[in-house]
Amino acid sequence: MSATAKPFSLQTIATDFKEITKAGLAISVLFSSIAGYLLGVEDYHDLNWITLLMLSIGGYCMVGASNAYNQVIEKDLDALMDRTKNRPVASGRMAVNHALFIASLLTIIGLILLYLINPKSAMFGAISIFLYTSVYTPLKTYTPLSVFVGAFPGAIPFMLGWVAATDHFGIEAGTLFLIQFFWQFPHFWAIGWFLYDDYAKAGFYMLPTGKRDNSTALQTVLYSFWLLVASLLPALGYTGRLFISPIAAILVFLLGVWMVFYAIKLYQLRTTKAARTLMLVSVSYISLLQIIYIVDKFLR
Repeated sequence: MSATAKPFSLQTIATDFKEITKAGLAISVLFSSIAGYLLGVEDYHDLNWITLLMLSIGGYCMVGASNAYNQVIEKDLDALMDRTKNRPVASGRMAVNHALFIASLLTIIGLILLYLINPKSAMFGAISIFLYTSVYTPLKTYTPLSVFVGAFPGAIPFMLGWVAATDHFGIEAGTLFLIQFFWQFPHFWAIGWFLYDDYAKAGFYMLPTGKRDNSTALQTVLYSFWLLVASLLPALGYTGRLFISPIAAILVFLLGVWMVFYAIKLYQLRTTKAARTLMLVSVSYISLLQIIYIVDKFLR
Protein backbone atom coordinates (compact mmCIF):
# COMPACT_ATOMS: atom_id res chain seq x y z
CA MET A 1 0.00 0.00 0.00
CA SER A 2 1.36 3.41 -0.95
CA ALA A 3 1.85 6.09 1.64
CA THR A 4 -0.97 8.14 0.12
CA ALA A 5 -3.51 5.32 -0.28
CA LYS A 6 -6.47 5.35 2.02
CA PRO A 7 -6.78 2.36 4.35
CA PHE A 8 -9.43 -0.19 3.42
CA SER A 9 -12.34 0.12 5.83
CA LEU A 10 -16.08 -0.21 6.06
CA GLN A 11 -16.29 3.55 6.43
CA THR A 12 -14.45 4.04 3.13
CA ILE A 13 -16.75 1.54 1.41
CA ALA A 14 -19.84 3.24 2.83
CA THR A 15 -18.60 6.70 1.80
CA ASP A 16 -17.79 5.60 -1.75
CA PHE A 17 -21.14 3.79 -2.06
CA LYS A 18 -22.92 6.93 -0.90
CA GLU A 19 -21.05 9.01 -3.47
CA ILE A 20 -21.32 6.58 -6.40
CA THR A 21 -25.10 6.36 -5.89
CA LYS A 22 -25.40 10.09 -5.02
CA ALA A 23 -27.33 9.20 -1.87
CA GLY A 24 -28.67 12.70 -1.19
CA LEU A 25 -30.19 12.96 -4.66
CA ALA A 26 -31.41 9.35 -4.56
CA ILE A 27 -33.23 9.90 -1.26
CA SER A 28 -34.91 13.08 -2.51
CA VAL A 29 -36.06 11.23 -5.66
CA LEU A 30 -37.22 8.35 -3.48
CA PHE A 31 -39.35 10.78 -1.48
CA SER A 32 -41.25 11.53 -4.71
CA SER A 33 -41.96 7.83 -5.24
CA ILE A 34 -43.20 7.41 -1.68
CA ALA A 35 -45.39 10.50 -2.09
CA GLY A 36 -46.86 9.04 -5.28
CA TYR A 37 -47.55 5.75 -3.49
CA LEU A 38 -49.34 7.49 -0.61
CA LEU A 39 -51.47 9.40 -3.09
CA GLY A 40 -52.27 6.19 -4.96
CA VAL A 41 -53.65 4.13 -2.07
CA GLU A 42 -57.36 4.47 -1.40
CA ASP A 43 -56.89 5.35 2.28
CA TYR A 44 -54.59 4.76 5.24
CA HIS A 45 -55.94 1.25 5.84
CA ASP A 46 -54.81 0.18 2.36
CA LEU A 47 -51.17 0.99 3.01
CA ASN A 48 -49.01 -2.08 2.39
CA TRP A 49 -45.81 -1.61 4.33
CA ILE A 50 -44.06 -4.48 2.53
CA THR A 51 -44.84 -2.87 -0.83
CA LEU A 52 -43.68 0.50 0.48
CA LEU A 53 -40.42 -1.06 1.68
CA MET A 54 -39.84 -2.78 -1.69
CA LEU A 55 -40.60 0.49 -3.48
CA SER A 56 -38.15 2.35 -1.24
CA ILE A 57 -35.30 -0.11 -1.68
CA GLY A 58 -36.06 -0.78 -5.34
CA GLY A 59 -36.39 2.91 -6.09
CA TYR A 60 -33.08 3.73 -4.39
CA CYS A 61 -31.39 0.94 -6.34
CA MET A 62 -32.69 2.25 -9.67
CA VAL A 63 -31.63 5.85 -9.00
CA GLY A 64 -28.32 4.69 -7.54
CA ALA A 65 -27.66 2.49 -10.58
CA SER A 66 -28.36 5.39 -12.95
CA ASN A 67 -25.95 7.61 -11.05
CA ALA A 68 -23.25 4.92 -10.94
CA TYR A 69 -23.49 4.26 -14.70
CA ASN A 70 -23.39 8.02 -15.26
CA GLN A 71 -20.18 8.36 -13.26
CA VAL A 72 -18.53 5.57 -15.24
CA ILE A 73 -19.51 7.11 -18.58
CA GLU A 74 -18.46 10.62 -17.53
CA LYS A 75 -15.40 9.76 -15.44
CA ASP A 76 -12.97 11.72 -17.62
CA LEU A 77 -15.31 14.71 -17.82
CA ASP A 78 -16.06 14.58 -14.08
CA ALA A 79 -12.32 14.87 -13.44
CA LEU A 80 -12.32 18.26 -15.17
CA MET A 81 -14.99 19.87 -12.96
CA ASP A 82 -14.47 21.10 -9.41
CA ARG A 83 -17.85 19.79 -8.20
CA THR A 84 -17.25 16.24 -9.49
CA LYS A 85 -13.49 15.67 -9.56
CA ASN A 86 -13.52 13.92 -6.17
CA ARG A 87 -16.17 11.37 -7.13
CA PRO A 88 -14.99 7.77 -6.59
CA VAL A 89 -14.41 6.83 -10.26
CA ALA A 90 -13.22 10.23 -11.47
CA SER A 91 -10.67 10.46 -8.65
CA GLY A 92 -9.45 6.89 -9.17
CA ARG A 93 -10.54 5.66 -5.73
CA MET A 94 -12.88 3.14 -7.36
CA ALA A 95 -12.07 1.03 -10.40
CA VAL A 96 -14.42 1.22 -13.38
CA ASN A 97 -15.12 -2.51 -13.16
CA HIS A 98 -16.11 -2.16 -9.50
CA ALA A 99 -18.44 0.73 -10.31
CA LEU A 100 -20.01 -1.23 -13.16
CA PHE A 101 -20.52 -4.21 -10.85
CA ILE A 102 -22.27 -2.01 -8.29
CA ALA A 103 -24.44 -0.38 -10.97
CA SER A 104 -25.39 -3.75 -12.50
CA LEU A 105 -26.16 -5.29 -9.11
CA LEU A 106 -28.32 -2.34 -8.13
CA THR A 107 -30.15 -2.56 -11.46
CA ILE A 108 -30.94 -6.24 -10.98
CA ILE A 109 -32.05 -5.84 -7.35
CA GLY A 110 -34.12 -2.77 -8.20
CA LEU A 111 -35.87 -4.39 -11.15
CA ILE A 112 -36.66 -7.55 -9.19
CA LEU A 113 -38.14 -5.61 -6.28
CA LEU A 114 -40.21 -3.37 -8.56
CA TYR A 115 -41.38 -6.39 -10.57
CA LEU A 116 -42.52 -8.07 -7.37
CA ILE A 117 -44.71 -5.01 -6.76
CA ASN A 118 -46.09 -5.17 -10.31
CA PRO A 119 -44.60 -5.46 -13.83
CA LYS A 120 -45.55 -1.90 -14.77
CA SER A 121 -43.38 -0.51 -11.97
CA ALA A 122 -40.41 -2.53 -13.20
CA MET A 123 -41.04 -1.36 -16.78
CA PHE A 124 -41.02 2.31 -15.80
CA GLY A 125 -37.93 1.75 -13.65
CA ALA A 126 -36.12 0.15 -16.60
CA ILE A 127 -37.19 2.98 -18.93
CA SER A 128 -35.84 5.50 -16.44
CA ILE A 129 -32.39 3.88 -16.27
CA PHE A 130 -32.22 3.48 -20.05
CA LEU A 131 -33.16 7.09 -20.81
CA TYR A 132 -30.84 8.50 -18.15
CA THR A 133 -27.75 6.50 -19.03
CA SER A 134 -28.15 5.81 -22.75
CA VAL A 135 -29.78 9.01 -24.01
CA TYR A 136 -29.53 11.88 -21.51
CA THR A 137 -25.92 11.30 -20.42
CA PRO A 138 -24.40 11.06 -23.94
CA LEU A 139 -26.40 14.07 -25.15
CA LYS A 140 -25.07 16.41 -22.45
CA THR A 141 -21.95 17.29 -24.43
CA TYR A 142 -23.86 17.73 -27.71
CA THR A 143 -27.01 19.73 -27.09
CA PRO A 144 -28.91 21.66 -24.40
CA LEU A 145 -31.88 19.47 -25.40
CA SER A 146 -30.35 16.88 -23.09
CA VAL A 147 -32.27 18.59 -20.26
CA PHE A 148 -35.53 17.93 -22.13
CA VAL A 149 -34.61 14.25 -22.53
CA GLY A 150 -33.44 14.04 -18.91
CA ALA A 151 -36.75 15.46 -17.73
CA PHE A 152 -38.47 12.20 -18.73
CA PRO A 153 -36.58 9.86 -16.36
CA GLY A 154 -36.55 12.67 -13.81
CA ALA A 155 -40.35 12.83 -13.86
CA ILE A 156 -40.93 9.09 -13.53
CA PRO A 157 -40.47 8.62 -9.73
CA PHE A 158 -43.56 10.61 -8.65
CA MET A 159 -45.68 8.71 -11.17
CA LEU A 160 -43.96 5.40 -10.33
CA GLY A 161 -45.26 5.56 -6.76
CA TRP A 162 -48.85 5.82 -8.00
CA VAL A 163 -48.33 2.87 -10.38
CA ALA A 164 -46.81 0.83 -7.54
CA ALA A 165 -49.90 1.50 -5.41
CA THR A 166 -52.53 0.93 -8.12
CA ASP A 167 -50.93 -1.20 -10.86
CA HIS A 168 -52.48 1.29 -13.25
CA PHE A 169 -51.24 4.13 -15.43
CA GLY A 170 -54.00 6.65 -16.13
CA ILE A 171 -54.80 10.34 -15.87
CA GLU A 172 -53.69 10.42 -12.22
CA ALA A 173 -50.22 9.00 -12.85
CA GLY A 174 -49.95 11.13 -15.99
CA THR A 175 -50.69 14.28 -14.00
CA LEU A 176 -48.04 13.45 -11.40
CA PHE A 177 -45.59 12.85 -14.25
CA LEU A 178 -46.51 16.20 -15.85
CA ILE A 179 -45.93 18.12 -12.62
CA GLN A 180 -42.48 16.71 -12.03
CA PHE A 181 -41.67 17.00 -15.76
CA PHE A 182 -42.26 20.77 -15.80
CA TRP A 183 -40.42 21.11 -12.48
CA GLN A 184 -37.21 19.72 -14.00
CA PHE A 185 -36.64 22.74 -16.25
CA PRO A 186 -36.42 25.68 -13.83
CA HIS A 187 -34.63 23.42 -11.36
CA PHE A 188 -31.88 22.25 -13.73
CA TRP A 189 -31.57 25.53 -15.61
CA ALA A 190 -30.97 27.25 -12.27
CA ILE A 191 -28.22 24.70 -11.55
CA GLY A 192 -26.85 25.10 -15.07
CA TRP A 193 -26.75 28.87 -14.56
CA PHE A 194 -24.81 29.05 -11.30
CA LEU A 195 -22.50 26.17 -12.29
CA TYR A 196 -22.07 27.47 -15.83
CA ASP A 197 -18.30 27.95 -15.67
CA ASP A 198 -17.69 24.57 -14.06
CA TYR A 199 -19.91 22.77 -16.59
CA ALA A 200 -18.08 24.56 -19.40
CA LYS A 201 -14.81 22.90 -18.35
CA ALA A 202 -16.30 19.56 -19.37
CA GLY A 203 -18.15 20.88 -22.41
CA PHE A 204 -21.59 20.69 -20.79
CA TYR A 205 -23.97 23.44 -21.87
CA MET A 206 -27.16 22.76 -19.92
CA LEU A 207 -28.96 26.05 -20.55
CA PRO A 208 -31.56 26.15 -23.37
CA THR A 209 -29.62 28.72 -25.42
CA GLY A 210 -26.24 27.52 -24.18
CA LYS A 211 -25.74 30.91 -22.53
CA ARG A 212 -26.72 32.84 -19.40
CA ASP A 213 -28.86 35.27 -21.35
CA ASN A 214 -32.34 36.82 -21.39
CA SER A 215 -33.80 33.98 -23.43
CA THR A 216 -32.67 31.33 -20.94
CA ALA A 217 -34.01 33.40 -18.02
CA LEU A 218 -37.33 34.00 -19.81
CA GLN A 219 -37.78 30.28 -20.54
CA THR A 220 -37.13 29.58 -16.86
CA VAL A 221 -39.98 31.95 -15.95
CA LEU A 222 -42.32 30.37 -18.50
CA TYR A 223 -41.67 26.81 -17.31
CA SER A 224 -42.12 27.90 -13.70
CA PHE A 225 -45.52 29.27 -14.71
CA TRP A 226 -46.47 26.04 -16.50
CA LEU A 227 -45.38 24.16 -13.39
CA LEU A 228 -47.82 26.25 -11.35
CA VAL A 229 -50.63 25.46 -13.81
CA ALA A 230 -49.85 21.73 -13.88
CA SER A 231 -49.74 21.61 -10.08
CA LEU A 232 -53.28 23.03 -9.90
CA LEU A 233 -54.81 20.52 -12.33
CA PRO A 234 -55.94 18.16 -9.51
CA ALA A 235 -58.16 20.97 -8.18
CA LEU A 236 -60.25 21.07 -11.37
CA GLY A 237 -61.90 17.67 -10.97
CA TYR A 238 -60.67 16.17 -14.25
CA THR A 239 -57.81 14.07 -12.91
CA GLY A 240 -59.71 11.03 -11.63
CA ARG A 241 -58.92 9.98 -8.07
CA LEU A 242 -56.13 12.55 -7.86
CA PHE A 243 -57.92 15.53 -6.34
CA ILE A 244 -57.03 18.40 -4.00
CA SER A 245 -59.40 20.55 -1.97
CA PRO A 246 -59.84 24.32 -2.49
CA ILE A 247 -57.71 25.04 0.60
CA ALA A 248 -54.89 22.85 -0.73
CA ALA A 249 -55.27 24.53 -4.13
CA ILE A 250 -54.75 27.94 -2.53
CA LEU A 251 -51.60 26.70 -0.80
CA VAL A 252 -50.33 25.17 -4.05
CA PHE A 253 -51.07 28.43 -5.88
CA LEU A 254 -49.11 30.44 -3.31
CA LEU A 255 -46.27 27.93 -3.58
CA GLY A 256 -46.29 28.39 -7.35
CA VAL A 257 -46.29 32.18 -7.04
CA TRP A 258 -43.23 31.84 -4.78
CA MET A 259 -41.48 29.78 -7.45
CA VAL A 260 -42.43 32.14 -10.28
CA PHE A 261 -41.31 35.15 -8.20
CA TYR A 262 -37.77 33.82 -7.89
CA ALA A 263 -37.71 32.82 -11.54
CA ILE A 264 -38.60 36.44 -12.37
CA LYS A 265 -35.82 37.60 -10.00
CA LEU A 266 -33.38 35.51 -12.05
CA TYR A 267 -34.70 37.15 -15.22
CA GLN A 268 -34.26 40.61 -13.70
CA LEU A 269 -30.87 40.11 -12.06
CA ARG A 270 -29.25 37.31 -14.10
CA THR A 271 -26.78 36.60 -11.32
CA THR A 272 -25.27 33.43 -9.88
CA LYS A 273 -26.83 34.24 -6.51
CA ALA A 274 -30.32 34.56 -8.03
CA ALA A 275 -29.89 31.23 -9.83
CA ARG A 276 -28.74 29.48 -6.66
CA THR A 277 -31.71 30.90 -4.76
CA LEU A 278 -34.11 29.65 -7.45
CA MET A 279 -32.55 26.19 -7.25
CA LEU A 280 -33.10 26.08 -3.48
CA VAL A 281 -36.67 27.34 -3.88
CA SER A 282 -37.34 24.66 -6.52
CA VAL A 283 -36.13 21.88 -4.20
CA SER A 284 -38.39 23.20 -1.45
CA TYR A 285 -41.26 23.60 -3.92
CA ILE A 286 -41.48 19.98 -5.04
CA SER A 287 -41.19 18.61 -1.49
CA LEU A 288 -43.76 21.04 -0.05
CA LEU A 289 -46.13 20.39 -2.96
CA GLN A 290 -46.03 16.64 -2.33
CA ILE A 291 -46.57 17.15 1.40
CA ILE A 292 -49.59 19.40 0.73
CA TYR A 293 -51.08 16.79 -1.63
CA ILE A 294 -50.58 13.99 0.92
CA VAL A 295 -51.84 15.89 3.97
CA ASP A 296 -54.87 17.10 2.02
CA LYS A 297 -55.68 13.56 0.90
CA PHE A 298 -55.60 12.03 4.38
CA LEU A 299 -57.34 14.94 6.15
CA ARG A 300 -60.30 15.06 3.76
